Amino acid sequence: MTENAIRLERRYPHPVAAVWAALTTPELLARWWAQGNIAPVVGHRFSMDMDAWGQQQCEVLTVDPGTSISFLFSEGQLDTTITWRLEPVDGGTILHFEHVGFQLDTPMGRHAIEGMGNGWPSLLARIDSLLAEVG
Repeated sequence: MTENAIRLERRYPHPVAAVWAALTTPELLARWWAQGNIAPVVGHRFSMDMDAWGQQQCEVLTVDPGTSISFLFSEGQLDTTITWRLEPVDGGTILHFEHVGFQLDTPMGRHAIEGMGNGWPSLLARIDSLLAEVG
């Protein structure tokens, strides 16, 4: 992997508002990814409980309400940026996912992009089952 980014697209048979809620509501986020007091407010600082990897400090960088959010992930450690952008389509929503900024010249950066590159597809698949359950 030469590029320091993970980019994925997922289509969900759920409305944009439901997918947005899964991404930006702490109770729902914890059910598919990790505990964290995220809020779609620029400048909001929060931590994500990543179990074995500990508490990861985050800060919301940009928000277009109901459409996109980006945040600094693992401040002071990985210093990467995660962006979720939602596109309404017939019968549902497409999630455009981007996780960028991995330092590929460091062992931690290489390990992180490999592990997260393998992990994100199954994590994003869990959003669908969560929304099917709560919907």
